[in-house]
Amino acid sequence: MKYAKWTGGGCDEAAAARLLAAGYPHLLSLLLSARGVASPEEAALLLDREQRLTCPPLLMKDMDKAVARIHRALAEGERIAVFGDYDVDGITSTVLLVDYLRSRGADCLKYIPRRVEDGYGLGREALRSLRDQGVTLVITVDCGITGVEESLYAREIGLDLVITDHHECKDRLPEAAAVVDPRRPDCPYPFKHLAGVGVALKLALALDPQREEALFARYCTLAAIGTVADVMQMTGENRTIVHRGLASIGNTDFLGLRALLQETGLADREVSSTQIGFVLAPRINAAGRMGEAELAADLLLTDDPARAEALARELCGLNRERQAVEQEIFAQAVEQIEFLPAGERSALVLSSEVWHQGVVGIVASRLSEKYSCPSFMIHLQNGMGKGSCRSYGGFNLFAALESCRDLLVDFGGHELAAGFNIREEDIPAFRQRINRCVCDYCNGEPPVSALALDVVIRHPEAIVLEELDALSRLEPYGAGNDRPVFALMGARVESLQSVGQNRHLKLRLSKGGCHFDAIFFSATAEACGVSAGMRVDAAFYLQLNEFRGVSSVQLQLVDLRPAAGPSQRERECLELVERLTGGGAVTAAEALRLLPERRQFAGLWRAIGRMEAECGGSVPRLPALRRLAGALDGAESFLRTALGLEVFAERGLVTLAVQEDMMILRPVPGRRADLEQSAYMRALRRVLKQDASF
Repeated sequence: MKYAKWTGGGCDEAAAARLLAAGYPHLLSLLLSARGVASPEEAALLLDREQRLTCPPLLMKDMDKAVARIHRALAEGERIAVFGDYDVDGITSTVLLVDYLRSRGADCLKYIPRRVEDGYGLGREALRSLRDQGVTLVITVDCGITGVEESLYAREIGLDLVITDHHECKDRLPEAAAVVDPRRPDCPYPFKHLAGVGVALKLALALDPQREEALFARYCTLAAIGTVADVMQMTGENRTIVHRGLASIGNTDFLGLRALLQETGLADREVSSTQIGFVLAPRINAAGRMGEAELAADLLLTDDPARAEALARELCGLNRERQAVEQEIFAQAVEQIEFLPAGERSALVLSSEVWHQGVVGIVASRLSEKYSCPSFMIHLQNGMGKGSCRSYGGFNLFAALESCRDLLVDFGGHELAAGFNIREEDIPAFRQRINRCVCDYCNGEPPVSALALDVVIRHPEAIVLEELDALSRLEPYGAGNDRPVFALMGARVESLQSVGQNRHLKLRLSKGGCHFDAIFFSATAEACGVSAGMRVDAAFYLQLNEFRGVSSVQLQLVDLRPAAGPSQRERECLELVERLTGGGAVTAAEALRLLPERRQFAGLWRAIGRMEAECGGSVPRLPALRRLAGALDGAESFLRTALGLEVFAERGLVTLAVQEDMMILRPVPGRRADLEQSAYMRALRRVLKQDASF
């Protein structure tokens, strides 16, 4: 089980009924009602995907100034440099604007900093180098909003700056010919969640408004990739951008992107936002992470088919290298965490001199998911640390870093992901303060991993291809429009096997006479605590599986746990125990079923000790009962486990409390008692003695 608790899963049945009556399919109706859609009219509005961008670019503060300065540069033949970032958003932003400006005849250079050598954002050496190459205008994309000192330096050396960015602003804006960022406090642009590439796209459209549709058609794929990769809100204009980009990606004008699609097996296939996030973006990102961001930009800009194929292969190789480095750093980080005191686990602040600076961010993401808390990974060199951090549970990283600014050299980013520089000697103080910030945010409670379910499916016969096709109308998925998580409760594991060199788990599940293939990536049966024949709760995405020309629905598992709800037999057993312990009458046959053997008592006592040592005193009730019952030999193990706990509690051998789905169970040290003197045991023996047939 990956998540400590599952939440949600309910829906507005009246709203679902209205949607069904209006002709919407079963699962789509349930999902929409669970997400607050109450009428067919609201559903139609949500599912309608705009084909055009609706907000005029010139609504952005300083966009008119940016357009005027760039038009002057074009008219006078100035050398222009596009200064980007080394992540996917920055690379696609750079490529988009360079391609556009060159199409206008501009003498245009691209500059993407090297992650390790140069670091994030504007740098004085880079600006001076560009000036020395004859550049007079630098346009930033996906960076620059915090470059106050750098903007002053640019002016000193005779460089004009047009800054375009989408990150959070600090108290002071840089001084430049134009500062375009929808997150500026004084910017009236209504949609605040554009990626850096979205802002770059808007700049291109503002520069050439008479060709708006043609430019959007050309650049929507680049904009879609950058938007998905930067995990931006999948609402408003971002939804339009990604929808158009996904629809057009197979026919993109960019040879390099076509080559990458071919190399990753996505050519001639329908590409989803999920495939951008998990297949295309990691390979583009790998170039920046491994210090070769220029390779990815060169791939997307080349018009040479042979070079495109070679660069696509090279990017995929870099991605494999990145994966190996990531695994090593992740293992080292987990080892560090084991030695952290409890007071330093609300936020994980880890550092090392041997970690690859380009990979710490993605490791931070994995740690946040594994430990259910914000994570801060710091690469150390010569007494300085360069950190990457990732949020969890909605914690605002940018605001937290703002509150620690006295301990930081600098920082930037947004709510969910950010970067910072820090002196090595300040890391302990930073660790303490950021842990306090997270504790305050969580009201002093330790963070608990929670999985938000959209819909618990009570009619498994609805899981068919037609329903899956209807759900695709919600695409593209992303932040604010998450990929739907469904659940089946009490499904039976027909079979399971490890696949992919024992890294993944393949299962066959059944419920209500329906059978489903399922895959659970990066999971084992042991870690999930499941085996063939068990009843389980399964949380999953619905996905299309195509094999040898046959299409079928597959469950891509998000989490798997022993069934939290009781089976009919388990429910009957618990009701029988409750009747006995509540003073109700039981028959002789029931008494015989209930009465534990002495060796079962002994086995239960040993199992309680083992479970308490491994799990502590608080455990989910049903899984704990099943686990304890599995340690008992003989008949009626589940029934007699449930009664045995009540007998132990009555005789003072354990403390036992049930709170909703949790059970608190702890042995009482040094306590001894005669179990036969239990009121429950005496009641059972009386019933059996009174019935001569037993």
